[in-house]
Amino acid sequence: MIRPLRVLCLVAVLLLAGAAPAAAHNVTAGADLRFAQTIAGAELTVVIKGTSRVPGPLLIGVIAYEPATGPPVGLEVRSVEDGHKVTATAQPSATPRYVKLPVERTGPHELRLTAGGEVAVLPFRVLVDRGSAGEFLIYGGLLVAGLLLVGGLLTGALSRRTPAMLLAGGAAAAVTVAAMVVVFEPALPPPPPDGAVPTVDTRAVGAPAAGRPFARGRVTTLPASPAPGEEFTLRLDLTDGSTGHPVDDLVLHHEALAHLVVTSEDGAYFRHLHPLRTAPGRLEVRLRADRPGRFLAYAELEREDSGGQLLDGAFRVAGHAPAVLPTPPATGITPVLRPSVPVAGRPTAIEVGIGVTPRQWLGMSGHLIVRSQDGTFFGHVHEMGVPAPRLRFTFSFPAPGRYLAWAQYAAGDRIVTVPFTVEVAEALG
Repeated sequence: MIRPLRVLCLVAVLLLAGAAPAAAHNVTAGADLRFAQTIAGAELTVVIKGTSRVPGPLLIGVIAYEPATGPPVGLEVRSVEDGHKVTATAQPSATPRYVKLPVERTGPHELRLTAGGEVAVLPFRVLVDRGSAGEFLIYGGLLVAGLLLVGGLLTGALSRRTPAMLLAGGAAAAVTVAAMVVVFEPALPPPPPDGAVPTVDTRAVGAPAAGRPFARGRVTTLPASPAPGEEFTLRLDLTDGSTGHPVDDLVLHHEALAHLVVTSEDGAYFRHLHPLRTAPGRLEVRLRADRPGRFLAYAELEREDSGGQLLDGAFRVAGHAPAVLPTPPATGITPVLRPSVPVAGRPTAIEVGIGVTPRQWLGMSGHLIVRSQDGTFFGHVHEMGVPAPRLRFTFSFPAPGRYLAWAQYAAGDRIVTVPFTVEVAEALG
């Protein structure tokens, strides 16, 4: 019986070795999806709960940050493959109130949001775990072992020793296969869930290379020359750096398809926004600028199968621009820096005493955004997880000079921004 056992063990190992590759970015079945959106003057996060079966219910809720309650949000879920639609209305609140929408199939879907006359269309996938080959071998092996064992006992009871021994040996082999799968399967990546993006083997002859070209971004405003205090639309058009086609393969990056930071040249105006996807390759957000002059826009985003990237652009608000001055603290909060005078190229600890326990926003307790005085450098880091009521960041300033910085956190019914300036010294020696 040793040789059949070895063959069966080898089969089990080969089957496990040929299991599906690791799931692609953002395709974990059962995980919640969170989309930050700046819509109708509110900062919202739309939560799509993971579902375990299809057909089945899809739960969607809307978290409001600023203000803590917002206008009702119309929801429409559409299957891209067959066009089936279901609709509902969600009421934003500090704690999401989930509405239930039935879905009929896995795969690509679109969530259409409507609030205050604005519309966003968010692409997502309905994913459901599928049984792995390992599970089939485990349960199949145990079932076969049970049947063979019963057969062996019955055969032995009829005094047929040789067939009984063969059946018992087969049962032992089946148990061995199942046991080996139990041991080895946890170390192997799970197969892609139903509804995931089809994977491409980049090792195959003629297959496309991994990764994608960086996107190019074009910043415009509607109207082209907005006036101070006038609402306008800031538009970011994304095109592929290789083909020139619209970029429509953005993936969630810290709970948003894109993070957009807009500052006036003097740094006195600052907004951290999450624009709406209004068409393939197009992101938009509505703004009001309280001053004339030149404004800088920075967009952080990530494409499928590629790393994150930063796009920047500029626009003008009509009128005479003020002199470029550093932005002064306006919240009564003075950050503590260690060392007190940062040195270029070396880590600096920045601690902000906030006096409250912050709400999680964009998956973090706090954010630090840094811009050089001339606008040629932009950085964004996250809070390091120290206990409330303080935030702590670590940041390395790339060169000596003056930097404008904004620490942000969510508390109660608002997002708090703490502006400050940093003078960075040149490294000696």
